Amino acid sequence: MLVPPRRPLGVRLLHASRPLCDRVGPPHPISNMRPIIYDDDPPASTTRAFHPYSLHEFDPEPASPYKLQWKLQRQQLDEFHHAFWLESNTRFERGKQEALSRLPSTASVLDKERALSEFYQQWVVQEDRRTGEYTDEWRQRNKSSLLLAARVAYQKYTARFSDMVMFKKST
Repeated sequence: MLVPPRRPLGVRLLHASRPLCDRVGPPHPISNMRPIIYDDDPPASTTRAFHPYSLHEFDPEPASPYKLQWKLQRQQLDEFHHAFWLESNTRFERGKQEALSRLPSTASVLDKERALSEFYQQWVVQEDRRTGEYTDEWRQRNKSSLLLAARVAYQKYTARFSDMVMFKKST
């Protein structure tokens, strides 16, 4: 007998706000990278006139420095990633076209395949150092971004936990 999995009862205590989700766009035609729109904070309510109480009377909680730094670091990492692959794929396509343009117009399909095979081999050897440097830099940036994400999550957790404790003390 199949039984649907049960959700823990305490989950909603820690996650009372609406879930956030990032949106991913279509791939860029050259870099093939998909842009990401991060859904960091819930948008400000635009239904101000319809609510019986002022939702904007008090300033929202200030964003933590870790949260802001993490947001900027994610965007910089995405830009770094996109710029590398845009430039790399542009050079690759240019090189591929040059390799094909060296062939006579009467070249057979087999000749084109051989020329492309040689080009691919040269490309891999030529780009090995550059790709390795990119990979090392990307990993380093990604690690620091993950560390900031962990700090933000821990800060968020401790804030929720302290709010629950304060609520229980006041009741």
